[in-house]
Amino acid sequence: MEHETHDHHAGHGPHADHDHDHHAGHGGGGTASWGMAAKATLHCLTGCAIGEVLGMIIGTALGWGNAPTMVLAIALAFFFGYALTLRGVLAAGLDFASAFKVALAADTLSILVMEIVDNGVLLLVPGAMDAHLDDALFWGALAFAFLVAFLVTTPVNKWLIGRGKGHAVVHRYHH
Repeated sequence: MEHETHDHHAGHGPHADHDHDHHAGHGGGGTASWGMAAKATLHCLTGCAIGEVLGMIIGTALGWGNAPTMVLAIALAFFFGYALTLRGVLAAGLDFASAFKVALAADTLSILVMEIVDNGVLLLVPGAMDAHLDDALFWGALAFAFLVAFLVTTPVNKWLIGRGKGHAVVHRYHH
């Protein structure tokens, strides 16, 4: 019980307004709805999907092998994941340095989990890594990998948001 009390009082520090806004918007008690977690995960998935598909297209067009193409796709997934958050936070009036910190805090763990899961699934689907962009196997395996990543990452985001972390730090800029 002391730990819960400590977490509640920890909100009185420099980020007290984040915790207050978070609890006020999510029913208090440090809980987050599955809908909110799914929305945060879908936001993350959008950036990841844009980056990964673009990375695969570029890697394939340049004739790269699987490993460098995957590294590029992952790097671009992080880039576009952060960029989508930055776009919204900058539009809310935050300066770039502050917005960048918010994006890092909001999305890093979510993107990391998503990338580990979806790339792990792609590695496990027979033939997926050797499929070309014009193969149904490529797109089917990618869609399946994104679905599995969404299902695994949503509870992670629910847990983070429920603690005033992850995507919760962005919510006050969405109003």
